[in-house]
Amino acid sequence: MEILYTILFWVVVIAFFTTIRQVNQYERGVKFMFGKFHKLVEPGWRIVIPVIQSMTKVDIRIKAVDVPYQDAITKDNVSCKINAVIYYRVVDAGRATLEVENFWNAVSQLAQTTMRNVIGELTLDELLSDRDQASARIKELVASHTTNWGIEVQTVELKDIQLPDDMVRTIAKQAEAERERRAVIINSEGEIAAAENLKHAAEILSASPIAVHLRTLNSINDISSDASNTIVFALPIEIMKAFEALGKK
Repeated sequence: MEILYTILFWVVVIAFFTTIRQVNQYERGVKFMFGKFHKLVEPGWRIVIPVIQSMTKVDIRIKAVDVPYQDAITKDNVSCKINAVIYYRVVDAGRATLEVENFWNAVSQLAQTTMRNVIGELTLDELLSDRDQASARIKELVASHTTNWGIEVQTVELKDIQLPDDMVRTIAKQAEAERERRAVIINSEGEIAAAENLKHAAEILSASPIAVHLRTLNSINDISSDASNTIVFALPIEIMKAFEALGKK
C-alpha cells in the first residue's frame, strides 16, 4: 500500500511540474482553453492544464526588421533599388496571435510593398534630398495596418538607395554644372564689387589733382623696382605751367 502511495505521490509531483510554464519578463502569454482564447498571462510561473489548456508566448521587445532591397520606379520614371529597416513592438499579444499568422513576416512583407508604393509617389530629387519624408510616409502606411494586429511601429529608416551607373554619372555632371554656375556668379559679383570700388576711387582722385599726381608717383615707384622695365612718364601740364610762371619772374 505504501508503494502505491509513493507512486501516486510522484505521479502527482511530475504532473504538477509538467503543468508549470515560465513566462519571462520580456514575454506575454496567450492562454487558450478548449481551443478558445482565455486570457493574457503576465510574466512568472503559470499553470497550464494539459489537454484542456495551451499557451503561446509572444516576445514584446522592440524588433528590428531589415527590409531587403526592392526594385522601385520613382515618379519621374527612374529605376532604383532601396532597402530599409523597420522597428516595431507588440503591444497586444492577443491580437498579434489571433489576427495574423507569423506577424513578423507579415510586417516585413507589408513594409516591402509599402516602400515600393511610396517611392513611386516621389521624384528622384525628392527621394534623395528628403529621405525623412519618404520614411515618415512608409511608417504612416505600415502603422495604419499593423495597429489592427496589436503591433506598434516605432520608426522606419531608409538605409540605402542604389541608382543605375548612367544615372549616377548624370547626377555627377549636374552637380559639376551647378558648381560651375555658382563659380561664375561669384566671379561676376566680385567684378561688380571691384568696378564699384574703382569708380569710387576715381571719383575721389578726380576731386583733387594733387591726389592724382601722388597716385602716379606711387605707381612709378612700384614699377621701378624692376630694372628691366622702361618707364615712359607723362609730365603733368600743371608742372609745366609752374615752370612757365617761374620763367616769367
